Amino acid sequence: MNYQNEVLPKSAVKVGSTPSMTEVTVKEAILKSHLAPKGKIGLLVVEEGHCQYVWEDEDGPALDADPGHPIVIHPERYHHVVITGTVTFRVEFYTLIGGVIDVKHPEENKRPGEQFLKK
Repeated sequence: MNYQNEVLPKSAVKVGSTPSMTEVTVKEAILKSHLAPKGKIGLLVVEEGHCQYVWEDEDGPALDADPGHPIVIHPERYHHVVITGTVTFRVEFYTLIGGVIDVKHPEENKRPGEQFLKK
């Protein structure tokens, strides 16, 4: 398995979350190229099963995600999720308290998580 081996920064504070999704209810936008909400770090949390995560600006194999191996989603990097079978997952969104989030690509594009941030 190809796990990410990253953790959220200690100053990360949760500011929102998608509802749990399955291979049947997953939002199509998550399966296509998109960016995380502006200025936020995402965390792909698999509750049951397995899926894969692809950074579109990197060559190499997809990252594997399962209940013991979440994926830290860096802002401003194109990515998508690949459904590999039966799975239940959600995406949580975090901001950094007193920290700066590194932005690699300050482009505007599809950000399907915006509506799940607390207002």
